[in-house]
Amino acid sequence: MPHLDPEQLSLLALYDDWEDPAGREHLRACPQCAADYAALRRTVEAVKTTPDTSRLSVPGPQVWAGIHRELGLGESVREDPLAAEAQKEGGAPPAATPAPGTAPPSNVVPMPARTEGARTKRDRAKAAWWQRPGAWLATAAAAVLVVAGAVWALNRPAQPRELAEAQLTPLAQHSAAGSAKVVAAADGSRSLEVSLNKDEAKGYQEVWLIAPDLSKLVSLGVMNSTSGTFPVPAGLDLSQYPVVDVSDEPMDGNPAHSTVSIARGTLTS
Repeated sequence: MPHLDPEQLSLLALYDDWEDPAGREHLRACPQCAADYAALRRTVEAVKTTPDTSRLSVPGPQVWAGIHRELGLGESVREDPLAAEAQKEGGAPPAATPAPGTAPPSNVVPMPARTEGARTKRDRAKAAWWQRPGAWLATAAAAVLVVAGAVWALNRPAQPRELAEAQLTPLAQHSAAGSAKVVAAADGSRSLEVSLNKDEAKGYQEVWLIAPDLSKLVSLGVMNSTSGTFPVPAGLDLSQYPVVDVSDEPMDGNPAHSTVSIARGTLTS
């Protein structure tokens, strides 16, 4: 069963209402994809947590100057965009508090106390981006999820590729049927996976690859149950040996084919 690709898993993990019935059905049936989905969901939930910005400080003007220089930006954006925030954070020195019972100096204009309720929309609009968590949470979640998905995709074992398959049909005096397929591993090695619905051998079952005219053949090994996986010799041209054959071999010590085949089929890509 093919697994979900990283992009599909990321979208399912990022958006609870993402319309992908087939993908969600796959998650219910595939433990590996379900585990990867759960890991990505934990990442999303972690990023969605509102950060505490009370301890953050505005970077000095030299930071923007370095960014401006490295990116080769124009004169229109030379001014530090956080300069106003730095000035606000630094604040003006507090006015001297008059002693009890005395009036403030005549040249000092009392300033009204500024409360949160008095902040205007203009003040809120000037807030630095890192002081507006709601504006960047979705972006941060998506960015972290993309990185997590990429790391997951790189570390996830490569899935075998199916190169060819065959339907195995019973030969004379037999009723066993099944299938065979050739798969390639990540290192390029190939194997033949054979499956029958019953074992009808009077002796033992042996798996072969045979030329179309039955003039030459290669034994892949003994199949002791109704299924088995057999390495395909490196360099063997499957177009020259496309016939998969499961034979009934007697316990006579003769390595040649018994000429009694239980099931047979031809590989197609």
